[in-house]
Amino acid sequence: MAFSKEKRKGTISGIIFVAIVAAAATYIAALAPVAKLGISPLVVGIVIGIFYANTLHNHFPEAWESGIVFSGKKILRFAIVFYGFRITFQQIAEVGIEGFMVSLIMLGSTFILGTWLGSKIFGLDRDTAMLTASGASVCGAAAVLATEPVLKAEEHKAAIAVSMVVLFGTIAMFLYPALYSAGVFDMTPREFGIYVGGTIHEVAQVVAVGGAYGTEASDAAVIVKMTRVIMIAPMLILLGIYLSYAAKKSGGEGGVIKLVIPWFAVYFVGMAGVNSLIHGYVHGGASEAVAGLITSTIAYVNEIDTFLLTMAMTALGMGTRFAKFKGLGLKPIYAAGAMFVWLVVGGYFITKAVVATF
Repeated sequence: MAFSKEKRKGTISGIIFVAIVAAAATYIAALAPVAKLGISPLVVGIVIGIFYANTLHNHFPEAWESGIVFSGKKILRFAIVFYGFRITFQQIAEVGIEGFMVSLIMLGSTFILGTWLGSKIFGLDRDTAMLTASGASVCGAAAVLATEPVLKAEEHKAAIAVSMVVLFGTIAMFLYPALYSAGVFDMTPREFGIYVGGTIHEVAQVVAVGGAYGTEASDAAVIVKMTRVIMIAPMLILLGIYLSYAAKKSGGEGGVIKLVIPWFAVYFVGMAGVNSLIHGYVHGGASEAVAGLITSTIAYVNEIDTFLLTMAMTALGMGTRFAKFKGLGLKPIYAAGAMFVWLVVGGYFITKAVVATF
């Protein structure tokens, strides 16, 4: 146990250490050159964590390891639950059926296609393929973090998936505006916003791209992206059911397999529901003073939650050793690249078709 009498001091020291590194990551991410690229503190945190794991790890007390593991597991689940305070059901309703359908189709198709390509075509193990697919299909690094405990995957596999999100998400930030400005994307600003929100990896990247083309594009992009984010809960529940079925099938009919239900994903939806009720109250009958207080409180909660997610990502990086990557070669890049092509090309035609239909 992390907080047993023998491990308590080391666990607390490890958590404090992770928090200090996460604070440094938050500071670096706020610097203008980094912020302009849409690189979140989560990504900076994992980079610093990986640097620590492969250079300075042996110079720090081994007893701190329990605190690092605690940050990457327990604090992670807590942070994912409170990620629900970034979403309201009213926002999802605002973008209409078009945004919902694009989110649903792109999430489902990208996850299934990415998992199949990664494991069957490019030879990745199941966990790495699924983690990479979850990052591309839902919401980048946060989705990888949320999927990792359901798969019970090793830290280095999640780190690989996050690195793919960073690589292709960064490419998307420059590619999408270039193609749209050149007239390659024959879309209205609202259509382009739906397309951006339904296909680009990270929330910060969506904000950066959508915000460059006016309020209509920006609002559509962010709302569709947050629709994708909330879909991570049913996706993880379905994934848990699939893993239980697969384990039972491989273990024979007589085996008793415990159903894997990621309860933190269920609680995440619950928090989104609470936030939706609060949103309705703030915009429906609250006085200006009360509304301001509630809004600022939620913003503060989201800031704390981002820091906790940064801690979790930093801890994940601290458990990542380059030696574990041996033998993978360029397979993750091929798999993530194929998903990226699907998001850019397939996402464009799906967005056009959905908007024309509805």
